[in-house]
Amino acid sequence: MTIRSRTLRLAAATAVAAFAALALGGAAASTSAQPASGGGPHFYSGVTVDVADSVDGDVYAAGQSVTISGDVTGDVIAAAQTITISGHVDGNVRLAGQDVTISGDVARSGTVFASTLVVDGQGAVGTDLVAAAGTIRIAGDVGRDVLASVSDLRIDGSVGGDVTYSSQNIAHISDGAVSGAVQHIEPQQPNRVEISPWAAVIGWFVGLLYALVALSLITVAAGLLVPRVLQRVTDQLLPSPWRALLVGFIAALVVPFAVLFLLITIVGAPLALAVLLIWIVLTLATFLVSAHYLGRLVLRGSHHPVLQSFVGGLILIVGLQIPLLNILVWLAMVFFGLGAELLELNRHAPWRMAPAQQAVPPIPPVPDAVPPVPAAQPVGIAEPPQQQQQ
Repeated sequence: MTIRSRTLRLAAATAVAAFAALALGGAAASTSAQPASGGGPHFYSGVTVDVADSVDGDVYAAGQSVTISGDVTGDVIAAAQTITISGHVDGNVRLAGQDVTISGDVARSGTVFASTLVVDGQGAVGTDLVAAAGTIRIAGDVGRDVLASVSDLRIDGSVGGDVTYSSQNIAHISDGAVSGAVQHIEPQQPNRVEISPWAAVIGWFVGLLYALVALSLITVAAGLLVPRVLQRVTDQLLPSPWRALLVGFIAALVVPFAVLFLLITIVGAPLALAVLLIWIVLTLATFLVSAHYLGRLVLRGSHHPVLQSFVGGLILIVGLQIPLLNILVWLAMVFFGLGAELLELNRHAPWRMAPAQQAVPPIPPVPDAVPPVPAAQPVGIAEPPQQQQQ
């Protein structure tokens, strides 16, 4: 069995021990164990657990500090921040904690998952010791083998079998401390995957192609669905783009702090969430606004809004894919777009009152300087009297 599989089994066993102790430890919440009768399992939990009397059976313990100072005829399975085994254990110990100290006598094997493991001069493990820890100190006796995944290993006591450890550092082992062989396994470094320049270029091209297709669909959809909105918003950029840039820059600095201040006040948290939602929508819409604006700049004259958004979107997408330049393009897109949107919102804001129209008095008719000439009456011409026929 490899050291990796043994380490995985160690981690799984200690995790199961921790959950079992935490789940079942509520059966006895006292911080000091009473003499137990019977050979069944016994469960203890609390902030500080001290099993000071003899226990006939297995012990399951969980807490901030667990001490086994009495004699246990079975196994000890414990999970805590600090674990101390100072009594006599006839079975095995399965321990998970930050600092684990074995100063008593463990008749069988030990499985430990900890940050620091110490087997002091008074401690002993009868058979094998399997551990995964940052630091391991063995000043006592281990009857057979030691299998460890460790960063710093020191053995000043005695090990009756072999020592196999996985570490990036060489262990400090006293002369004659290990009866068997010592095997040092260096952890394998992950293989670095080198990417060829051609692969990087192809990846960049594929990403650019995907962005062109996906984002162009969005710009075309915006040109079809909301052409008038895009036209009105970009009207704020055409006459005075620098004004929109200044407004967008100031808003990008002020709005996040305003939202944070509203969140801190607790009372203004709902308003802050609403403002944040609107701000996210406006920021995402800056791509559509900037694309339409670029299209209007490039395509002079009257063109369809879909064509304007599509052409401007292509230019913007390519600019966003070029390294280093994409940062400047993104900042300009956000600042110009936010400024134009805010200016348009301000133009249609309900607090802007339309100026009252003053009533214009009617203009009196101008009298004619020359009185009108009466129309000439037609003058009849008297016909000559007919001559009497002779």
